[in-house]
Amino acid sequence: MFKVVLVAGIASAVAFGWKEPKPERRLKDAAETFQEIMSVPDKAIPQTLLDKAECVIIVPGMIKAAIGVGGEYGRGFVSCRTDIGRWGPPAALRLSGGSFGTQLGVEAIDLVMLVMNKRGVERLLSDKFTIGAEAAAAAGPIGREAAVDTDVLMTAEILSWSRSRGVFAGVSLNGTVVQIDKKDNAKLYGKPLTSKEILEGATPIPSSAEVLTSVLEKYAAPQPHRSRSAGAR
Repeated sequence: MFKVVLVAGIASAVAFGWKEPKPERRLKDAAETFQEIMSVPDKAIPQTLLDKAECVIIVPGMIKAAIGVGGEYGRGFVSCRTDIGRWGPPAALRLSGGSFGTQLGVEAIDLVMLVMNKRGVERLLSDKFTIGAEAAAAAGPIGREAAVDTDVLMTAEILSWSRSRGVFAGVSLNGTVVQIDKKDNAKLYGKPLTSKEILEGATPIPSSAEVLTSVLEKYAAPQPHRSRSAGAR
């Protein structure tokens, strides 16, 4: 049932003139999305959370398309901190999920997620997982003064935000499937690579991806050396 819904949603998006960009274009879109969101500190992701994050996921222009029953589909990138604290090469990923209720038309939203601990990183290395079912998630707080020490935030593996029509807010993504995009990774790196080979920093960052890693390091500065096992909560 879900596959039929999702295909119908994507078909609706295409009918409205949406065309999926190439990986290199999405890297630029992801960098621009993060830059725009973080350029207004009082309405951005709290810096303390960015400094603690193990990985950042950015999905620019995720499509929510529906006629009666909704479907979600998006492609973006995830970059994780290496053992020396710098942001490593990004891996391409796909998000898909379903929503039900009265809906009509097509909407594009930007998503940003922070993976906060070792357990969350392990989900990414598994190549595919469902938010909520396999990874504890919570809507993220907004602004530099936001409280970031609640029990929910301390136990969440993933914190998530969305931007739609200029409004940036925490969002729940329970039920969304996150899957490594092996086809786009092969295009970016010139050969098939596992998520582990990319996300643990064993692969050089391709020149087309530097636009994203440079923006991440601008707003989420490299952290001192730390092992992921020590960072797990």
